[in-house]
Formats: sequence, C-alpha cells, structure tokens
Amino acid sequence: MTATQPASGRVLAGRYRLLGELGRGGMGVVWRAEDTVIGRHVAIKEVRLPSGEGQDTTVFAERVLREVRTSGRLNDPAIVTVYDVITDGGATYIVMELVEAPTLADLVAERGPLSPGAVAAIGEQVLSALTVAHRAGIVHRDVKPSNIMVGADGRVKLTDFGIAQAVDDPRLTASGFLVGSPAFMAPERISGQDATPASDLWSLGATLYYAAEGTVAFDRGSTAATLHAIMTEVPPLTRTHGALASAIMALLVTAPEARATAEQARALLGMARQASGGPTVPGQADQPTAQGQTARYAGGPHNPPTALAAEPAAPRRIGRGMLIAGGVLVVAALIGGFLLGQWVATPDPGAQDETWTWGKGGQIPEFTIGEGKCASGGPLAENRSVTTTVDCSEVHDLQVFAAASAFSPGFGDDPDYRYPGQALIDWARARCALSFQSELIDAERREQLRFRALVPSAEQWEATDDNGNHDRTVHCVAYDAEGKQLRETVLAEQ
Repeated sequence: MTATQPASGRVLAGRYRLLGELGRGGMGVVWRAEDTVIGRHVAIKEVRLPSGEGQDTTVFAERVLREVRTSGRLNDPAIVTVYDVITDGGATYIVMELVEAPTLADLVAERGPLSPGAVAAIGEQVLSALTVAHRAGIVHRDVKPSNIMVGADGRVKLTDFGIAQAVDDPRLTASGFLVGSPAFMAPERISGQDATPASDLWSLGATLYYAAEGTVAFDRGSTAATLHAIMTEVPPLTRTHGALASAIMALLVTAPEARATAEQARALLGMARQASGGPTVPGQADQPTAQGQTARYAGGPHNPPTALAAEPAAPRRIGRGMLIAGGVLVVAALIGGFLLGQWVATPDPGAQDETWTWGKGGQIPEFTIGEGKCASGGPLAENRSVTTTVDCSEVHDLQVFAAASAFSPGFGDDPDYRYPGQALIDWARARCALSFQSELIDAERREQLRFRALVPSAEQWEATDDNGNHDRTVHCVAYDAEGKQLRETVLAEQ
C-alpha cells in the first residue's frame, strides 16, 4: 500500500479517472471515478493496511484480491456490485457500483428513528444480502448503519463485502487490530472466537435497534465500556414493540447457538412489516438534504428487491402454536427457547396479571399441568397447587396456553445471575404476552380472558430430578377475566 493519496484527474490502471473524493474511513478512501472504457461512473475504494502493519503489505494485498473477487461473485439486489480489483502504484483499489444515497447512520442521525415498517423492510433486505453471502462462505464482519445505503424508495445496499473479511487475518491482528465497529461487534468475537454467520446476525440486530430506537444499543462512551456492555447488558426497547421488538432482541441473544437464525429473523421481520400496513419506506421527505448527505456510492436505477416488490402471503396455521410465515416454520409465535436475560421484548401486556413463582417456596407450591392442558380444582391462587388435569371440553378453571424452558447463559460467579430474578420475569412476561396476542389464542375469546406468567422459584431453579435435570419451565396460564369457569379451550382451532 502507499501513503500517497491519488489526486483528482489521475487515471488508475490506464482506465479509471478519479473525479473527486466521496468519503474516507478506517478502511480507506472512496473516490468517484469514470470508467473511460465504457463511460460510466463508478466508486473506487483505496483499501489501506492499518497503520503499523507495513511489513504485511504483500500478504494483505493478496488476501484483499482473493476475498473481494469472491464477494464480487455474490448476486443480490442489496449487495453493492464489485466490478474490478486493481493495483496501481503499490496500492490496491476496488472498483464498484456507485449508489447515490445516504447511509442508514446519516438517515437516523438527521431524521431520528425510522418507522417500524421501514426498519423491517431494511432488515429484510440486509438479511437477504447476508444470506447470499453466508451460503457462499463469506462473513461480512462489519455490519453497521454506516455500511448500509438507503435510497429514497427504500432500496438498500450493504457495502464493504469481502473487505472486512480480507483484513481480518491473524498476521494482521497480532498487534491488536480487530476488524469491525465495537458497538456492533458480536459478543463471541469480543471473547476471541472467530466470526461466523451468527456474528453478522447479531450485528444486524444491533443495527436494527439503532434504526428503530435512534440510539446505539451498547455505546457507553469508551471502547472498554462498550465491549463490557455488549457482554453483560440487555438493551431496553422504549419505542419498539411486537414482532419487530422480538426480531431485534432475538438477534441480540448473547450465545450464538441460541440466537435467532436467518429464517426465524426473516419471518419476524415479515410479520412486523405486515403489521405496519405494508412496506413503509423512508420517503423523499425523510431523506437528508444534498448538503447533509455523506454518500459514498452512487449509480443508476436497479430492479426493486423482492422485499419491496410484493407482500408475502398471510401466515397460515398448520397446527397449534405453529405458523407458516414467508415459507418459514415458526413455533409458538417464534419466541420459545431463546436465551434468558438476552431477549426482553416489550409487547403490549394487555390483560396480563402480575407474574408469580411456582415450585418449592413459590406462590404456587406445585404446578404439573403441561402446555395446552386444562386444570380444575379452583382458580389460580397463592399457596394453592395445580395438579389436576381435565379435558378442556369439561368445566375447568384455567388453561396453559404456552410454555417454554428458560435457561441461564452461565454468568460465572456474578451474583445477579445465580438466580435470574427480574431478568427471568421480564423474559417470561414478554414470551407470554407475545403468545397471548398471537394466533395461538382464539381471537373471539381473547377479550374475555386474562393471563399470568408463572416462573420457577429460586429453589425450583436450582432443583434437579434423579437424573440431574432441571425443570425451569415458564408457564403461560389463561383464565376467565371475571373469575368464571371455562367450558372450552382458549386455543384457536387446529
């Protein structure tokens, strides 16, 4: 690489005439240029080696060429097209599509949080780009608002594919250089693990949080404090609700193996977009002015992405607690089994009563009714066990309409997580509220019902059976709002 900056008017590789600088960042400078062979304008990114790593110039350049050529074969409407990779004067340049649009970071900084429909539509497009890359074996490593371009019509372009991957080489990171923006870096990468597709999904969750809330979820003013927050904190959602909140928090699960998959996230984002009334996108009035833009790429029109071209089919039921949404199987409103303390969505609580504990030392000493089952023996009351199951077509007092096993991520000796306390309650309330508001519950019956989340007591949380297994089930229980007995199931027809 070279420290000498190309001047406007210079021609690179005998073909690309530099017209002016569009922007710059830690990874290099971006130029507007003209391809003199075919007469189109392009963006050219001069990729720089991080300072202090000059001895690895050859290794760096070779890897940039290999990785960017690989990413150049990716084909998705939301991926900036790579046209060429060249070397000139000892420097490496990437020639790519020019997209005239502000970044998501610019858009939110100037206009504030975006509408839920716009956030969901942007998320779907970025997710599409990531899915194509991941199938090709490419991990982006630096998904963040400033790497997402948003056009006035809502079309999205995810930039810098292959570049972050190319520079994340052990020979380059030995001195402490780590590719990616700290506030959008997945926790497993902070702990030293390799970047994976799940890492990109976490970064997408942090990015969508920023778009929906208008603030950076984990920014704490310093790199050290930010990284600590990513590893230990759950960001609150103050503006975002429903399926979009579920999508964001499911992507921000700390443990990669418990994080939402691309398919699960896509289904939730599709639901959020539908719930908002369609593919709401930032209009011309929402865009930064020309003076306020910091666009790095510009170009001509493209075919609208599928996410904005047509609405997905409405979800259809295939069984209790299961929906098909956008062709993806979603179980129990897409919220069961995520990592405790890392998914605290904020749905409308509606008819939800105070959360109680079950198990030894709890408000309900014993609770043995399974999901979908009904119980008699009196209404739910403190110090009264619930152990008698009856057919839901008979007279009964309550029904378990949903259940999920909560589990701890293993926070070592941190006393706040020995028994999850409020984190468990928040998770349980979100899970039960989302299930209650889903198609799981018969819509005509919902207004006549109230519900309550039952979480394990502290003693129950630590208890094990003869095989050493824990029962840390969260039960979502529904009952008549006026205290009357029920005579039929509260669940929708199969």
